[in-house]
Amino acid sequence: MISKKQEEHDYDNIKSTHPVLCADGKYRWMYDIPMLTNPSILFDVYGVLAISFGIVWLFNVIILICSGDMSFVALWDSIKMFLIISILMFVLGYVAYFFVSWYYGWKYTVIFTLDEHEVENRQLPSTVKKAQIIGQLTTLAGVAGGKSGMMSLGVLAATRTSMTSRFDRVRRLIPCRRMNLIKVNGLFSRNRVYVPDEDFDFVYQFLCDNCPNVRKKG
Repeated sequence: MISKKQEEHDYDNIKSTHPVLCADGKYRWMYDIPMLTNPSILFDVYGVLAISFGIVWLFNVIILICSGDMSFVALWDSIKMFLIISILMFVLGYVAYFFVSWYYGWKYTVIFTLDEHEVENRQLPSTVKKAQIIGQLTTLAGVAGGKSGMMSLGVLAATRTSMTSRFDRVRRLIPCRRMNLIKVNGLFSRNRVYVPDEDFDFVYQFLCDNCPNVRKKG
């Protein structure tokens, strides 16, 4: 049985930026995501913010309807309020993303492991502590502000260092060639696989061939 220390050592020794077939029959490679020139991570952050604000706004509208206070004026006031808050949060989200990018050295390094059954993306062990520090700061900010959502995000960021997608649970593959990204989406999971230009077609076709329940490819 491989110890955790040995496993981390093995991952730290992965230097290839191209998929390499290892002795255990799995492909492994390392990818440095340039956080300022590749906006895919920022887009995902904005997507989560948009969904969160949309749910809160819809809940607010339902309350207005149930209370009998719904009118065009009330609806417009609600829309304006949430638009202002959304713009403010999106600006703050970009500022926070910029400082996180700086903290990571302008790149986010991920190690990928791929076989016929699943794909895993894992933070480089030497950078996990940085993510844990950011997660702990987010948790403290949530505690100070009484924000349970921020607390949850902080705990998740501090503890989650990898994500695995089993191919029998994948429902959609979305290639984003310009960002060297393949989105591997399940019903309740959203994994991200980054691949160099010259290996993009190989990895994408490998995923297509081994995900039996994908509805739409491309």
